[in-house]
Amino acid sequence: MPEKRGKLIVVSGPSGAGKSTVIQKLMERRSDLCFSVSATTRDPREGEVQGKDYFFVSHEAFDEMVERGELLEHATYVKNCYGTPRNYVEQRRAEGLHVLLDIEVQGAAQVRAKVSDAVTVFVIPPSLEVLRQRLHDRGTDSELVIQERLERARAEYVEAAFYDYIVVNDDADAAAKELDAIITSACCRFEDRKEYLKIH
Repeated sequence: MPEKRGKLIVVSGPSGAGKSTVIQKLMERRSDLCFSVSATTRDPREGEVQGKDYFFVSHEAFDEMVERGELLEHATYVKNCYGTPRNYVEQRRAEGLHVLLDIEVQGAAQVRAKVSDAVTVFVIPPSLEVLRQRLHDRGTDSELVIQERLERARAEYVEAAFYDYIVVNDDADAAAKELDAIITSACCRFEDRKEYLKIH
C-alpha cells in the first residue's frame, strides 16, 4: 500500500461568512485533520500554550524565519506578525494528516505560490445581503465598520476566482459536509492514487 500523505487545505472567506463555525463542524467530522499552528510575535494570552495555540517568537526570530523562507505565508496585523511555519505543515502532512489553514486571500496567494498541491476553498454566505445581516446580528461593529467589511468582502470576491472550490455557507452543517467531500475528492486525484495501478 502506498504511503498516504496529507493534504494542505486553505480556507478563506469574508468576515461574517461563518468560516470558524464551518471549520469547527468539519473538525468534528474528521479524525485525520489538524489545524495549522501559526507563529506570532504577539504576547501569549492567558491560557495559551506554546506550540499548541501559537509558536510565540520574538520579532527578530520572526524576521529570520521570513529571510530563511521558513514561512508559507506571513502578514502583519496591529504591529504584530503572524505566519505559517512550513516545517510544522510538512511534518503533519508526512504523518498522513490533512492540515487546515484559515487565512486571508493575500496569505492564500502566498501559499498557492509555494505549495503546488494546496487545495483552496473560498467560503461565502448565500448573498452580500445575508452577510450584511450576519454582521449586524453580531452586534459588535458600528455601521461604518460593517460598511468597511462589506467593501472588503466585495474585493475578496474578485480573488475567489483563483480558488479551487466555493462553499456557500447557508447552513453550517451542510457547508461542513461539502468541505469534507472536497478533502475526500482531493485524496482521490489520479496523482494520489496512481501507485495503486502498478502491476507487479
